[in-house]
Amino acid sequence: MPTYEYECRSCGHQFEKFQPITARPSTLCPKCRRTSRRLISAGGGVLFKGSGFYITDYRSASYKKRASEEAKGSSSCSGKSPSSCASGAGSCSAGTKGNSKA
Repeated sequence: MPTYEYECRSCGHQFEKFQPITARPSTLCPKCRRTSRRLISAGGGVLFKGSGFYITDYRSASYKKRASEEAKGSSSCSGKSPSSCASGAGSCSAGTKGNSKA
């Protein structure tokens, strides 16, 4: 059930009322017992908890395998000198020109 916001037309008192969607709008102010009107509110925020709400939660097995292989491959320059890595020696492509991944 939603919570509706109301404002009294006479005294300006604002209040909330928790009521079913099918219920008629409350017309009396609880403070002065005069007419009130329902306000248009933004509503409550939606909070998603748990797994299954992110695109990465549904990655395919082949994608995960390829990503882990690329992560292992990018660390192959760690033992090499910068000049040998940049020249394209071995399997390192981190420093080569024209071999950028988009």
